[in-house]
Amino acid sequence: MSARQRRIPQSDGSRTRRGAATTGASNKVTHLIYSHHHADHAGASSLFGRYITRIGHEETRKLLLRDDDPARPAPEETFQDRLTLEIGGERIELAWHGRNHSPDNIFIHLPDHDTLMLVDIVSPGWVPVCQSHITEDVPGYLEAPSPALTYPWRHFIGGHMGRLGTRGDVATHRQYMADIGDSSRRALHAVDPAPYFAKYPENPWVAVRGYLAAVTAAAAAPVIEKYTGVLAAADIFTTNTTFNVMQSIRLDLGYGSQVHP
Repeated sequence: MSARQRRIPQSDGSRTRRGAATTGASNKVTHLIYSHHHADHAGASSLFGRYITRIGHEETRKLLLRDDDPARPAPEETFQDRLTLEIGGERIELAWHGRNHSPDNIFIHLPDHDTLMLVDIVSPGWVPVCQSHITEDVPGYLEAPSPALTYPWRHFIGGHMGRLGTRGDVATHRQYMADIGDSSRRALHAVDPAPYFAKYPENPWVAVRGYLAAVTAAAAAPVIEKYTGVLAAADIFTTNTTFNVMQSIRLDLGYGSQVHP
C-alpha cells in the first residue's frame, strides 16, 4: 500500500470566526477534499474557483475528467491508498479501502475530533435508500462498515439525513444489511423458479421477473418486520435494497444460480 504524509502551512486568511480564532486556525478555505465524484456531494466545488487545492482519490480524478462537468473540477492532488494531511494544525487521514458505493469513495478520519466521515454507506437512523444508495459495488458496500468500526471515533458523518451518527448506528446498519443478505439466501433456496417458467413458456423474461419478485418479497418481509420502528423508512426502501443485494448474491457470488454440475 502506498502512504504519504503532507504538512501544509496554515493560511494567512482572516480569523473572524470565534472558533477559528480560538484554535488559531484560519477561516479561509484553502483545500477541498472530495469524498467521491458524485454530483450530489461534489457539485458545488466550482464555487471555490481556482484558488484552492482539491484533493481526492486517483479514481476520482479519472472519473471527473471523464464526466467533464465544470461544476466539479478534477482534484489536482491525488492518492492511491492512504494520505495524511496536516492543514492549519489539523490532521486529516484519508484512506481508500476498496470499491463500495462508488469506485472512489474514501474514508476521511479526523482523529483530533474523534470523527469519521464515510459518505453514502450509513445514513444514521435510516435505512439506505434507492437500492443501497445506488451502490455500484454491493459486496464492497456490505463490507465498508467493518473497516469503519476499526477506526477510533465517536462521531460519524454519513453525508445525508442531517444528523451525526454513533458507533451503534454503524453497527445497526451493518446488521440490517447482513440480515438482508441472510434472508435473501434463504429465499433463493426456498422459492422454486419452475412454476414461473411453466406459466410463461413463450416469454422467459416475464417468468424471470415473476420469480425474482417472489424471491425479493420473501426475503424482504422478515427484515421489514424486524426493523420497522428501529430504522426510519424500513417499510419503504427495504424491498428495493433487498432486490439489489439478492441480485448481487446471485451474480457476484453465484449463490442460487440454478446451475448444477
